[in-house]
Amino acid sequence: MIKNDPKIINAWCTYDWANSVYSLTITTAIFPEYFLGITNSEANHNLVDFFGFLIPNTVLYSWAVSIVFLVAAILSPFLTSIADYSGMKKTFMKVSCYTGAVSCAALYFFNEHTIEFGVLAFVLAGIGYSSSIVFYNSYLPEIATEDQYDRISAKGYTWGYIGSVLLLIINLVCVVFHEKIGITSSLAARLAFLTVGVWWLVFGQISFMGLPKVQQKNNAGHMLTNGLIELNKVWKNIQKLPLLKRFLVGFFFYNMGVQTVMYLAPLFAKEVIHIEQESLIATILLIQLVAIAGAYALNILSNRVGNTNALMAGVVVWIAICCMAYVVKPGVSFFILAGTIGFVMGGVQSLSRATYSKLMPVNTKDHASYFSFFDVVDKMSIVLGTFSYGLIRQVTGDMRNSLIALGIYFVISIFFLRLIPSKQVYDTQLPD
Repeated sequence: MIKNDPKIINAWCTYDWANSVYSLTITTAIFPEYFLGITNSEANHNLVDFFGFLIPNTVLYSWAVSIVFLVAAILSPFLTSIADYSGMKKTFMKVSCYTGAVSCAALYFFNEHTIEFGVLAFVLAGIGYSSSIVFYNSYLPEIATEDQYDRISAKGYTWGYIGSVLLLIINLVCVVFHEKIGITSSLAARLAFLTVGVWWLVFGQISFMGLPKVQQKNNAGHMLTNGLIELNKVWKNIQKLPLLKRFLVGFFFYNMGVQTVMYLAPLFAKEVIHIEQESLIATILLIQLVAIAGAYALNILSNRVGNTNALMAGVVVWIAICCMAYVVKPGVSFFILAGTIGFVMGGVQSLSRATYSKLMPVNTKDHASYFSFFDVVDKMSIVLGTFSYGLIRQVTGDMRNSLIALGIYFVISIFFLRLIPSKQVYDTQLPD
């Protein structure tokens, strides 16, 4: 396969353009507000009847996110090892994409009378999204040379931010001006969920047409058995790669904080800071636009000081964010906080993917299997991060207390990142 082919690179980046609308509209901008709107009840203390259990609506939401990534973490090693062994990586990526897109479209039918259906559709959409990402990420070391990982990873995130903002603006026009259009606010929100599914499905096809097929491997024997054998082989190999092991541990802790903020910040803004919907929408757009600059800024910094030094700088900013969020008030300070989050959000995510790609052994072709470990660590960190966030809120009654835990996660990650030499290019080989 020819590496650094502009057409293949653009096809790969297009999938970020396609799926990022899920991250922005469903997990950040419109769905959380819609969820709170149909589940808030002062008379019932915002408790939701979910299959006979009364659960606070914010806790139900955070735990639904936890379930999404717990299931994805369990499935990922099986799916990716089989995909690597059978050469069906693109097929698995397609199935995950279609599952997520159709589930997003199904949220059109989510209302106060279909709570269980809506939550289950939300969970299934998240599983489809997170599953497709691991196959998508695993293409990076196959289509690009190591010296291009940072740049191409940043380009993918940038395309994702731009595409998601474009669709969000269209949907927000419908939500804000629903009366002039002649529809209810509820219908406007549910139409937004439908457009996310269609956008993801349509633009995903462009990516699938341009991405190369993985070479078919010798798959004598049972696919699942052989896939597990290959997965076990990768696990043993990781034990021989100390830099990769240290990065995965450090990534686990700082990703707990980053992803929890991304998924639950809208709830924090509404419940704790009491931000109005219009201000929250403007904030979300600000975060996405600033994230583009952040992705490239951290890429430039990594070129000068190395990957892990750049990552540690980003983590230090995240610690400052937790401190700021604990005392933030509505107004200018809130927008400064949001802009800071946006700046480091895109950069840390982009550089994490690129750094892991560099630390993988260059003498391996089992990219999907290696990325399954990255994906499991990613998903389990989100599970524990969002669950602990919801648990602390449930026990203490104040979301601000959850920020203390997030700050501790970031501090722990620095102790592991500092054990990794900071380089722009690594030459990691599996020992004989």
